[in-house]
Amino acid sequence: MSEINKLNEFTEFLKTVNLELYRNQYRPIKIVEMDLPKNIQAIELLYKIYWIRKEFLSFENFYNEYLTEKKDLLEEFRIKIQMCEKCFYLGLPARIYRTWASLITQIHGGYVAESVFGKDSVKMSEELDHNGADFQINYKGHLINYQVKKESQSREIRKEKKPKKSISGEFVNIFYNVPSGDYFENPYRKDGSYKLPYLRFKEDKTLNRFDNGFIVFTEEAFLIKKAEIDSRS
Repeated sequence: MSEINKLNEFTEFLKTVNLELYRNQYRPIKIVEMDLPKNIQAIELLYKIYWIRKEFLSFENFYNEYLTEKKDLLEEFRIKIQMCEKCFYLGLPARIYRTWASLITQIHGGYVAESVFGKDSVKMSEELDHNGADFQINYKGHLINYQVKKESQSREIRKEKKPKKSISGEFVNIFYNVPSGDYFENPYRKDGSYKLPYLRFKEDKTLNRFDNGFIVFTEEAFLIKKAEIDSRS
């Protein structure tokens, strides 16, 4: 399947996700908030399913696959931290959901980048992620490491990666602005003008917001860099 067709399939999948339902279900649950060991984090499996296998699973199906793969390791960790089974498995899906919701929009950005730079131009992996590159582009011999700078009131969104080792290529920041949903429900001030966070988002052509609340990158996030490289070729 072509890059464009797969991007379109992923886009349509994201539009069907009931974010409001998940938020209401998981937002109040903050039990499993400690740092998770690398071997039970969900990042590697997310890249494997949504990028390598190109399967766009619902959160429930993803979480079931995660539990199956990590079952023994999760139990070892739960016993080590001395948390009761009921509490741990109540808090775990909420923790994994927040990782899932954040990373699938980032992976979607990789598909958008591939539609701009061409087939097999994009790499994404847990290793690159840990070293500060959310996706790496190889275009006309130029290696570009895109870092997504997420701007939000949420601590989890604001948290930036600290690279563990240097990797080759140029680093480029792209900004992921996540205004509160309230600004989209009521974007106007009393005088009829737009509230500033909504206006800034509306004027930013690098991002698009779906009706369900998902915010994704558009081709504009990558076209300027592509044009810059093309002009030097």
